[in-house]
Formats: sequence, C-alpha cells, structure tokens
Amino acid sequence: MRIDVAYGDKKETVEVPDHKVGEIVLPNELPSMDEASVIRHALANPLGSVGLSEFLEGARSVLVIVNDATRPTPTARIMGEIHASLRDLDAKYIVATGMHAAPTEEEYRFIFGDAYDDISSKVISHDSKESTMVRLGRTSRGTEVRMNSIIQEVDRIVVIGSVEPHYFAGYTGGRKAFIPGISAYETIEQNHKLALSLDAQALRLDGNPVHEDMMEAMRFLTDKDVFSIMAVLDRDHKTCAAFSGGLRESFDAAVEKADKVFVVPLKGKAEIVVAVTSFPHDIDLYQSQKALDNAKYAVKEGGIVILVSACRKGVGPDTFLKLLASAETPGQALEKIAEGYKLGYHKAAKMAEIGLDRKLYAVTTLDAETARKAHLIPMASVQEALDSAMKEMDEDAKVTFIMDAVITVPKIEPC
Repeated sequence: MRIDVAYGDKKETVEVPDHKVGEIVLPNELPSMDEASVIRHALANPLGSVGLSEFLEGARSVLVIVNDATRPTPTARIMGEIHASLRDLDAKYIVATGMHAAPTEEEYRFIFGDAYDDISSKVISHDSKESTMVRLGRTSRGTEVRMNSIIQEVDRIVVIGSVEPHYFAGYTGGRKAFIPGISAYETIEQNHKLALSLDAQALRLDGNPVHEDMMEAMRFLTDKDVFSIMAVLDRDHKTCAAFSGGLRESFDAAVEKADKVFVVPLKGKAEIVVAVTSFPHDIDLYQSQKALDNAKYAVKEGGIVILVSACRKGVGPDTFLKLLASAETPGQALEKIAEGYKLGYHKAAKMAEIGLDRKLYAVTTLDAETARKAHLIPMASVQEALDSAMKEMDEDAKVTFIMDAVITVPKIEPC
C-alpha cells in the first residue's frame, strides 16, 4: 500500500506491504461548517456571561490574551469578528508565550491576520523572565503565582484560545492562557513540575494535579472580569465549534466537543507506530514530543515509534535535551530528574518513560547528533525508518499511522 505522510510543507509517499498496515488514524471527520458562522453563533450565545458587547460596556481598558504561533488557534478569524468591538476602546494585546520565544513578524501576522496592521503598536509579547510581574498568591500545592503586571492596568480581559488534548494538562485552552501563558518562569516551573505525576495525562482533568493547580490559581483573578472565546478545530484545522462567555463554562463546553474530534477509537496496538507532527506543532522538537506521548497509547511494549516532524526551528527550549544528553539511558534520565527538577524536565521525563521499553526513531531536520542526544535514532526518510523498523519486527508485525499525532489521542476500543 502507498501512503502519503506529511513532512513539513511536503509529503513523502511510502510503501508498506498490505498485510502489515494496521490502522491509519486521523481526527474524526465532522460535517463541514462555515467558520464565520460558527464564531458568530458562539458570540451570540455566551455561556455563563453577558455577551461581548455588554461585557465591554464601560470598560476603562481591555487586555486581549492570545496564543502564540505554536498553537493552531484561529485567532485571526476570531479577531475578524470582534475587532470592530475593540477598535474604539483602550485595548492592548498580549501574546501568551509562556516560556516560548517571542513571535517573529511573520508569526504576528499569522496570529492576528488582517487586524495586525491596525493594532501592531498595541501588541506585546510576554516574556516569562524579563516582563514585570505581579504576585497574586500561592496555591495549596506551593505554586507561587506571579503574572505579567499588565493585568493590573486593565479592568476587562478577553481570552482567545483553542481546546484540544494536551499530554499533561489534559487539554489546552481556558486557564492555560494565564498559566503558563502570561506567568513568570518560576510559576510555570512550579506548576509544570506536577506533570511528573502519572495522573498528569491527556484527557484527564479530575485528579490531574497540573490542571487543578491552574484552576486554583484562577481564583486569584476573581477581581478581574474575563470573557473567553474558545475554538475547537476539525481534522483540517478549520473551526468546527466555538464557545464564548465565562472562562470555565466556555472551556468545559469546548472540552466535550474536542473529545468528539480528537479521541479516536483504535482496534488494537501495533508493533510500529508512525507519529506524524503537523503544522504548527512541528515548529521544534519540544512541541513535537507531544506526538510521541500520544503514540504510546497505540504501540505495544517492545515496539517502535517513528516520529516525523520538520522541527522547523530546531530543538526549542533545550533544558530537556541537556538532561537527556547527560544520561546514557532513559532510565538514568528518570533517575536524574528525581534528584532535582528544572522547567523542561517534565518533557524529558515523558520522553524517557516512552523510551524505557520502546525504540524511538526520528525523521526530522535535526542533525543526527542532536537526535541521538534525545535518545532518538535518526533516519533520513520515513521509508528508511519503516524499512528498518519492519526488519526488526516479526513478519506479522503491524504498522499504524497517526497522521496528526500531537492532537490525536488513540483509545483502544473495549472488546
């Protein structure tokens, strides 16, 4: 069988014997929707809140929080619907980078779309280490909550986000606009340390210490009026649902819809899983790791995962890579993490856990030495990786393809 695999802005056609093809996994297909109509319907039917126009009435100043370019959030399309409501107000815009780098000019235009030329002088990028912060309190788990001080300057906050599964926070969106979005480095570090828990996993909110710590921190914002717009994208990265209103209400509704898109039934695990990282998550290895985490639900112990990612900007924050490179085996990496945590080690831990009993191949633009530091076996092409993996396995071994692995969570169907 010939199968097209996306790699950066190109596709590689690979060949796999028919009897070896297991399953080809994509987010579930939903009926096509007009994106503008979906967003307008959401704005006209707010959950747990007044509508946006009434929310903005009497506003002294407004802060709009948006995702950076590592997320597929349809910020530009949403801005197209709400920009007119904000144009005459004292509105500022902050890109919630968390610990990521500031956007490039091209990325700012990708984020804001046509509105960018009008608002560019009002846009700032959060810097978790350099921005001025304000202390809000401490959670019961010990997270010292410090956020960008710009939130002190405004009396209305509009959050634009998107919701899909997240490998340790359960889901993206909602509260993540604040933590890690506009938080201090130390706040992010303390919250993300909770990701070392086995309860911090995709699709889980109840009992997930990362999520619960974030939600507790939201209580420190009770003096701020927040209006949230959460989108859910389909398999073609088009808006298939959106919800507006209260931060919690819009998030909860989007989670329910996201499950219908991204949780995909699987008949069984395979010996070989190809985890394809699609744009924009293929920006670097740091983001692409999420594809490996979802692939673990589809691969058998002793199997092989093939990561396919352009890694357009290289490694990304490299704390996790330095930790992995300092250990000879994934097991040793986990031992070092147990000795002391730094932000990024949760990423190393998740990778090391997968690598304990599975081989990890990588088809990326990273040089071979860098890939090996991450305990990945570099391959020049997807076909080369498949050929090598199939040689290592029995003749009856199956190959499963997850075509958008960062946001697709395979779930074994009950017998």
